[in-house]
Amino acid sequence: MSWLLPVAQSTPAPPSGASGAVARLLRGVLPPAFADPIASAAVFIVVFVLIYAVGKAVVLPVVTRYLKRRDLDEHARTPIRKLTSIVVVFVAIAVAFGTAGFGDFLQSLATVAAAATLAIGFAMQDVLKNFVAGVFIYTDKPFRIGDWIEWDGNAGIVEDISLRVSRVRTFDNELLTVPNSQLTDGVIKNPVAKDKLRLKFVFGIGYDDDIDTATDIIIEEAEKHDEILDDPEPSVRLTELADSYVGLQSRIWIAQPSRADFVRTRAEYVKNVKVRFDEEGIEIPYPQRDLSGFVEVDGPVTAPEQ
Repeated sequence: MSWLLPVAQSTPAPPSGASGAVARLLRGVLPPAFADPIASAAVFIVVFVLIYAVGKAVVLPVVTRYLKRRDLDEHARTPIRKLTSIVVVFVAIAVAFGTAGFGDFLQSLATVAAAATLAIGFAMQDVLKNFVAGVFIYTDKPFRIGDWIEWDGNAGIVEDISLRVSRVRTFDNELLTVPNSQLTDGVIKNPVAKDKLRLKFVFGIGYDDDIDTATDIIIEEAEKHDEILDDPEPSVRLTELADSYVGLQSRIWIAQPSRADFVRTRAEYVKNVKVRFDEEGIEIPYPQRDLSGFVEVDGPVTAPEQ
């Protein structure tokens, strides 16, 4: 008649390690079905926060100091710091995962990744494209943080370069967040990539004005300006014979160019040349149109009264 005897229900053993110790404390107030998962979750959170805090307080400053000693510029330091932060988070999750008794984090991660690879591949096509483009920007260095760039009708100063997007501050103080693929698929103009930048400006003079005198004035004002280089020396070329003016193109060079230097130097130079033209009686003509033809009028035309 042993089948009539009540079957004793066994209590599941608490998890091992730190989670087990916390679970045994919680079992005094909660049933095992609730105490064990709460203990594992609590241990996971505490271990993750501790390791992450230590990594941010110790590992990242050490890496930053090492990169500065290596004389790496901000363009190269930024992605390495971000990669270090990712590694710190990954290590914190892996250690917390094992300490909480969830099993082998890498094995679990591989299982989840294998199941989600196809879905992630379709969902993250653009993300992966921009990530690869970001890697190319870091390796090829078409521009750096602080450079003035132009692309697809846009222009501004690069403020940040990440592995997915770059942030550019326009000259109207607007912040553009640009996917990296847009900056690698097209043509990027970087006027400040080199130490020198050539500026060109066409001065229009009248057909009756003396070309040699105007050329001398343009050259002299370039030589007087402190920020215009003597080597390469300024030059002037006759480039246009337009309907209302003769075009003289001035070519000058500035050192260590930036957007502010470019605009200011050109404005000062053009103003100085205009003042000299006025002093020498050289006119900058404006377009003129001669209208001719006739008008048909219905009915008789009467002369105006005298």
